[in-house]
Amino acid sequence: MSGTTSQSHHQRRAIVVGGSLGGLFAGNLLRAAQWDVEVYERSTHDLDSRGGGIVLQPEVVEALRQSGCELPLSELGVRSEYRTVFRPDGSIRSHSYMPQVQTSWSLIYTKLRDAFGPEHYHRGQTLVNVDQTGPGIVRAVFDSGHEAQAQLLIGADGGSSTVRRLMSPDSQPTYAGYVAWRGLLPEHAVPARVREEMFGTFSFANHQGSHILGYLVPGADNDLRPGHRLYNWVWYRVAPLDILPRIMTDADGHERGFSVPEGRLAPAWRDDLFEQADALLPPQFRAVVQATQHPFVQAIRDLAVDHMVNRRVLLLGDAAAIPRPHTAASTSKAATNALALSAALRAFPNDLDRALRSWEPAQLALGRKLRIQGTEIGNHLLFNQAPSA
Repeated sequence: MSGTTSQSHHQRRAIVVGGSLGGLFAGNLLRAAQWDVEVYERSTHDLDSRGGGIVLQPEVVEALRQSGCELPLSELGVRSEYRTVFRPDGSIRSHSYMPQVQTSWSLIYTKLRDAFGPEHYHRGQTLVNVDQTGPGIVRAVFDSGHEAQAQLLIGADGGSSTVRRLMSPDSQPTYAGYVAWRGLLPEHAVPARVREEMFGTFSFANHQGSHILGYLVPGADNDLRPGHRLYNWVWYRVAPLDILPRIMTDADGHERGFSVPEGRLAPAWRDDLFEQADALLPPQFRAVVQATQHPFVQAIRDLAVDHMVNRRVLLLGDAAAIPRPHTAASTSKAATNALALSAALRAFPNDLDRALRSWEPAQLALGRKLRIQGTEIGNHLLFNQAPSA
């Protein structure tokens, strides 16, 4: 059969570029499908302090289970019982029973990282080139001089993916016209009156050009005990493209592109954020934002590539499609991509090309669907545009 490649177990070798959640989903799930996997991460240090809250979705739980992390929901996050929407004056617009579990980037990363182990996880490796000149072989070259070869290379290196830039340079994210200001506040630092009104709920508030939400997540070292958790808030604000470089210039004057991490935000923007909280937020959220010592920020961007597979190179997670955060689907989409890839490789163990052909269409469709869904939600919340019929 044309395109068929016979593979014994020792030949099933994959390179994963990117050691964050998408890369670790892929690494663990391909290993479960009897592949040898090497993960390459450009950061020189552990990543478990990054990011904020995540709404826990079934796909993430299943990916954890197949990675060997079969835990009850009570050990994966903080449960909320209600969704509450506040008016600008702090009164309640709506209060609905809608139970769910919120977790943190750090907790999911730690579970996946522990499952994968350190031996085949390589830090400080920045990809500089990908070569597919050999038959059925892909070669990755890193800035350290290290080279690796495999039958499959997975680009799970995020929204600013190097793999995507090398394989499909015209497919790049576009700015959505607004940013997400974010913060993590120790539970004990939240004012008592606010704790009474907002703990146990997934809370929201809207204003013109402004949308904020907040909920509890695991605390330091993934601590789930009451009193040791963190309050995670995300405040979406319209920000014209011409001021984006100034927002993304950190406290040391370095322009960081599309995000400024916790502790690096320029003081002037922190002060501006607190001033705008007085004008735009209900008192509950105002108190939380203004009590946050180190807010951080990320630009909201859109992306859904036309192709996720290029011969023996594929894109996974945010490298292929960046759903807006309103969908609560970025992490679950990466998990879905990895679960489906593992299933395809199991279904066609001796025909990698067929496995990739079978995998790609549904994953492309998922990325496009989430892009449309996220764009409609975001444009409605931030720009008051009615969703399409």
